[in-house]
Amino acid sequence: MDAAAHTLVRDGGIQQVEPKAFAVLLELLRHPGELIDRDRLLDAVWGHRHVTPGVLTRAIAQLRTALNDNALHPRYIQTQHALGYRFVGTLEEEPEAVPAESAPDASVEGEPYRPMPHAGTERRLEPRYQAGLWLLAALLLALALAWGARQHRGAPALAVSPSIAVLPFTTLSDDRRDDYFAEGLATEMHSALAGVRGIKVAAWLPPEAIDRKLDMQALGRKLGVATVLDATVRREGQRFRISARLSDTGNGVTLWSRTYERDAAAIFDTQSEIASEVATTLVGVLPDAGEGLRKRLTPTRNFAAFDAYLLGMWQLMKPRSEVAEGEAIASFNNALAQDAKFARAQAGICRGHIWQFIAARSVDALNRATQACDRARQMDPRIGAVQLALGDLYAATGETQKALMHYRAAENDASEKANALVGEAKAHASTGNPELAMRLFTQALELSPGNPLILGRLGYMQYQAGAVQEGITSLAKAVDLDPGNARLWSTYGGMLMASGRNADAIHAFEKSMSIEPLEHVIGNLGLLKYEEGNYREAADLHRKSIALDSDNFELWGNLADALAELPDGAAQARDAYSKAAGMAESFLAHKSDDAMAYSLLAWYRANLGDAAGARESIRRAEALPVGQDEVALRNAGTFAVIGDIPQARLRLQRARAAGIPEARIAGDKALQRAGLANSAGVRRD
Repeated sequence: MDAAAHTLVRDGGIQQVEPKAFAVLLELLRHPGELIDRDRLLDAVWGHRHVTPGVLTRAIAQLRTALNDNALHPRYIQTQHALGYRFVGTLEEEPEAVPAESAPDASVEGEPYRPMPHAGTERRLEPRYQAGLWLLAALLLALALAWGARQHRGAPALAVSPSIAVLPFTTLSDDRRDDYFAEGLATEMHSALAGVRGIKVAAWLPPEAIDRKLDMQALGRKLGVATVLDATVRREGQRFRISARLSDTGNGVTLWSRTYERDAAAIFDTQSEIASEVATTLVGVLPDAGEGLRKRLTPTRNFAAFDAYLLGMWQLMKPRSEVAEGEAIASFNNALAQDAKFARAQAGICRGHIWQFIAARSVDALNRATQACDRARQMDPRIGAVQLALGDLYAATGETQKALMHYRAAENDASEKANALVGEAKAHASTGNPELAMRLFTQALELSPGNPLILGRLGYMQYQAGAVQEGITSLAKAVDLDPGNARLWSTYGGMLMASGRNADAIHAFEKSMSIEPLEHVIGNLGLLKYEEGNYREAADLHRKSIALDSDNFELWGNLADALAELPDGAAQARDAYSKAAGMAESFLAHKSDDAMAYSLLAWYRANLGDAAGARESIRRAEALPVGQDEVALRNAGTFAVIGDIPQARLRLQRARAAGIPEARIAGDKALQRAGLANSAGVRRD
């Protein structure tokens, strides 16, 4: 152990330990063989300010892992139950390179101490000896690194700084519908701990993404964390029982555990106590003595309102369809009926309507979202959830600067910072700045590593920027982390389909359908049937998708395309094109930055015989910076329909240059009819 360099070496390999654990070991080494009680160690290392004994337990557990020591048969650190610890190994001191009084207190965190030579006292070697010593030092360093690599080859790097994964809490209630309550408590705990400075919190993963068969060490390696918090929850009437446990993933030791049996109204104090115990075990002193945690975990004092809010968040994060989003909004309204000042519930209503607008392109949903967000702002504009919802609202309507202002305000809430960065990234991507967007996504993933939702949004941004393969890679990681998320599978399948990998796309769509019947998945399966020439089956699938989401103009346009290919479908196709065009015009009146929406409107107008309107819509589509690869392909077909072959060929060149697969060009019916669908793009007369 080198106190000055702040390093610990075992068997030739450097052992990574946190500064506080290092200071504990140094204190034990200064008094070999002597029993040092817990309070003395806590005073020496932490100053004993608002610190629980759990921080010391965790430091000792980390040292035992680093030293390969066994608590039952210790070679180095012996535990004297309920009293303290003593160092029982053989200690050999080396001569100190600098006077003892010049070395800093090892309990101080920061850069390692490096003594500087005093002028005039160093002995200089001749250059040839200096070169020889440098060569010898390099050789010894290489041997040490090689030995360490051999000792640890194949083992992932363990987290050194305080880090934690909050697992979904498990319900033990007789009513299995109480899953939302247990999971909701865990997500609230996750968000609260993410706001504690100095703690790295792993991304939230749903229950189906956690392999409960793994032991703590394996789980820690998979999640990249040093500790794991899990709990069981039983609720009976107006009473609850929570058994929580914090485990060290380095050795599987339980660092802290406690069971709480209380009345329902005490849920907020209980959550705050658990969070404070966990946080102080990980980082020691909390600057505000846990006040920030208590505030974050007490969004209301009304248990019925909180219960309804947890149900709403559970429904919002696991939407099966537009109906489920409506159920979430109803739950948030129920929460507000219990506590009319519950701002986070009002922000939840705003988010639900925004998602309906984005997914279904429903103008009515946008109007409801605007009203809900205004109410949330009036209730409490300071909280991160409200600022995040306002950012999402303005981003959805293309008001980028307003969106960025609210996202930056949301960053002040540490528990919402990763989501705020994602919002900023998407806003910059929409204005044609993918480099800045990528940097912001990287920052978000650093705050929430392995977050499948962030990876999914990153993948979609990459796809829109024309980096289709990179987008597919990001979505592949996302579905691997969260295999039970139907929307991630749907987006993944859509990207595979866009790249011409139809067989893989069908597999992804089938995975999505096995989880939830999403309208977009049904619609995409209809598009595949259309490409195969099964127009009647395609039309049936599009009708099913419209039954789930009748406000989406793109679904109506897809139905019109299929009907237009049927011998008896011309009149129905015209009606569907007319409906799609009217809905698209209404949508674009509220969101004028959607290039693909303009491109689709041009297609509908062309098929309705409005060539001038089609050209104007194409002009607007091509004036926007995002998604021009797909826009170019769609516009090529539109120009083909109105008979402008030179302009169609020009758009085909752009589509090919952007990487649109040749199979998709060959499968476009409008281009086929115009003789433009061959690989060379030359008319086949």
